[in-house]
Amino acid sequence: MIIDFHTHTFPDRIAGRTLETLSQKSRTIPVTDGTVSGLAACMQAAGIDRAINLPVMTRPDQVESLNHKMIDNQEALLASGIITFGGMHPDYPDFKKELKLLKEAGIKGIKLHPAYQGRNIDDPSFLRIIETASDLGMIILTHAGIDIGIYDHDYASVPQILNVLRLVAPDRFVLAHMGGWGNWDVFEADLAGAPVWIDTAFSLGPIPVMTEPPAPLLSENLSIKDAVRIMRKHGTDRVLFATDSPWADMKEYVQMIKNSTLSPEEQGQILGGNAMQLLGM
Repeated sequence: MIIDFHTHTFPDRIAGRTLETLSQKSRTIPVTDGTVSGLAACMQAAGIDRAINLPVMTRPDQVESLNHKMIDNQEALLASGIITFGGMHPDYPDFKKELKLLKEAGIKGIKLHPAYQGRNIDDPSFLRIIETASDLGMIILTHAGIDIGIYDHDYASVPQILNVLRLVAPDRFVLAHMGGWGNWDVFEADLAGAPVWIDTAFSLGPIPVMTEPPAPLLSENLSIKDAVRIMRKHGTDRVLFATDSPWADMKEYVQMIKNSTLSPEEQGQILGGNAMQLLGM
C-alpha cells in the first residue's frame, strides 16, 4: 500500500481562487485543481492507495467549522481513499475540548502551520496544543522550516523544534518537508535521528515555478541522492512518503522513490509501511 501523508484539498466553490492566491504568493504552479476529485484522480494515476488530507486553520474562528466539516465528511472522503486530519489554531481558546471531540470522532491527527498562524512552533500556545494532542494519542503534523511564500521569519526552525522536544516530547510528532524546508543541512546536522517522523512533502526535485523567482526562493529542492542520505541518517523507519499535493506531482514522487538507491525494504517502509504503523492500520 502506498500512502501520501501530506495533501490538501479545498471546497469546489473556492478551490480555484484559493490556488490562484497561493500560487501568486509562492510563485509555484499547482499540479491538480485542489479539489477532492482532483486529488483522487491524481492518486489513481500514481497508484497511491490512501492520502492524508490536512486542513489549515489560518484564523481561530475557522477551527470549529472546518473540524466539524472534516468529521462529517470522513466517510465520503474515505470512499475516495482520503483520510482526513483535523486542525488547530494557537489562538483558539477551547482547544482541549475540540481536540477531544476530534479524537472521539475517529480523527487520528491534526495539522499545525506556524507560518500561516503567525506563531513560533515552540510558543506556549502551540506547546499546550501539542501536549494535549499527544496525551490523547493523536498524530501532530507540523509545517517545518521556511514556508515558500513567507520569508520574513522561520516559524518552525530546527532549534525551535528541538525546544518542543525538550519541553513536551510528543509521541507522534511529524515534521513536514524533510524536517525543515530550505534548512535541510541544519536538520541533518542537529535533528536527524531524533524521535520524530519526517515527511517528503514538497522537498524532492525541481520546483515548478511560475516565473524567474526572486531571491531567496529556491529553484531546487533536495536531490534524491541527498534526500536518501538524510533519510538513512534519520532512520528510514521514521520517514513518510508525501507530496504536498496539489503542489507536487504524485506520480513523479513515487517514481523518484522507486528509482532511488533505497532498498526494496526501505522503499516499502517509506511508501506505506511507516504510515500504516503510525496510523494503526
